[in-house]
Parts: sequence; C-alpha cells; structure tokens
Amino acid sequence: MSDSDPVDKKSKTDILAAQIEEGTDELERPAGALFLSAISAGLDIGFGPFFMAVVLTLVGGTLPEPVTTLLVANAYTFGFVFVILGRSELFTEHTTLAVLPVLDGRASVRRLARLWGLVYTGNVLAGAVFAAAMVVLAPAYGVAGPDAFEHLAVPLVSHPPLVLLMGGVLAGWLMGLLSWLITAADSTMARIVLVWLVTMGIGLAHLPHSIAGNVEVLAAVLSSSAVGVSTYAGFLLLATAGNVVGGSLFVALLKYGYVVRGEE
Repeated sequence: MSDSDPVDKKSKTDILAAQIEEGTDELERPAGALFLSAISAGLDIGFGPFFMAVVLTLVGGTLPEPVTTLLVANAYTFGFVFVILGRSELFTEHTTLAVLPVLDGRASVRRLARLWGLVYTGNVLAGAVFAAAMVVLAPAYGVAGPDAFEHLAVPLVSHPPLVLLMGGVLAGWLMGLLSWLITAADSTMARIVLVWLVTMGIGLAHLPHSIAGNVEVLAAVLSSSAVGVSTYAGFLLLATAGNVVGGSLFVALLKYGYVVRGEE
C-alpha cells in the first residue's frame, strides 16, 4: 500500500491526539456557546424520531415487518447526521471526546462536569420542546399520530432496569466509537456513511440513546397513556447512566490506554 493511500494518513496516535485537542477545545468553550450549541443539537436530533414516525405511519402494516423495521432504523439516522456533521454539541459524543483530555491530564474533572451538565441539559430541554411540537404538528399535517409515537417508545421502555442499563452501555459504546471513527475519516462522505452505519445499528436494535430516546419516549408520554411520566424518567436515568459508562469506559479509557501503552 502506498504512502498516498488515504487509509494510511492517520495512525491511532494521530487520532488520539486529534481527539484530545478537540476535546480540550470543547472543554474551554464559553458556557453560553456550549449551551446554545447543545440546544441546537437537541432540536436537530428530533428529526430522527420525527421521520421514524412518518415512515412508520406511511408503510406500517403494508410491508413485511422486517422491511418496515429497516426503513424506520434508516430514518433514525437523519437527526444524527444533522447534529454530527453540523458540529453541534451532543452529550453522547462527549462521553468519550471530553473524557480524553481529563485522562491525559490536560483538563480537570470539574471542567468535564461543567461541559456534561451544560450539554446534557441543553440537549434534553430542546428535545422536550421538539417532542411537544411534534405531537401537535405531525397529526395536524396528517403524517404521523399517537399510534406511531407509542410504537416507537414501547420497545425502548419495556425492558427490566438492568437490561435497559446494559442497552444504554452498548449505545454509548457505539457513539464513542463513532466519535473516534469520525476523527479517523478523511472526507465528508466517509463521515456520513459512518454516522449512518453506527446510528442505524442503534435504531435497528432499539438501543436506548439518552438524547434521541428522550424525544421518542416523551412524544409517547405526551400523546398517549401507554407510557407514564415515571417510566419516562426511569428510562432517561438508566439510558444516560449506560451511555456514560459505554462511552467513557469502553471507548475513552480503553483506547487511551492501549494507544499510550503502545507508544511507551
């Protein structure tokens, strides 16, 4: 393989250095800028659940269930493409990206907690606003209704707490890997394909993503009696905890450890 091959452009050390630099920049951003960017991400990611409900309403019952499931999982990726390619602040990216500078001694845990708090709050609040608007506007336009919102939410919340937590770990793990792979990619098209592959997998397996899932589950709470407020709160807590563990432990800590040990 020649030196000019794009695959050879970035080593694992280059990727780690770029992730640490980007994470450090994010940790040092002003609080107002972080929060506004988090609001933008929380709104934009809502388009994923919105298009999922639209697709489910259009094809549900007319196509075989596996085909419908695949189409809905593909619709799930829209919000992530908008957020990640748009470079707005998504909490589940920062469970890996913002942890790396702390592991490297370039930032404090206090800085990390500040970023997590601002980004998570902005994501969840904006997602709640989107969910509230969606349950009003989608039926009014005739593109989706309460049945679709319920159908999307029930698979996310119907698991026992431990299973839900472990599903959140897997989703956080995948989002951490996505952050790493996005840094490794050399073109916008490659990044789009990576976002599509990883997030479609999360949607296909109904893994609990705390930010996109916030919109999915809250829409059902607001539009039907199938999901209660306490169920929503439990889902959000367990999904968030799982996402943090998955991104921080299985991606940030392990990748930092093996790259640094390899350099030593």
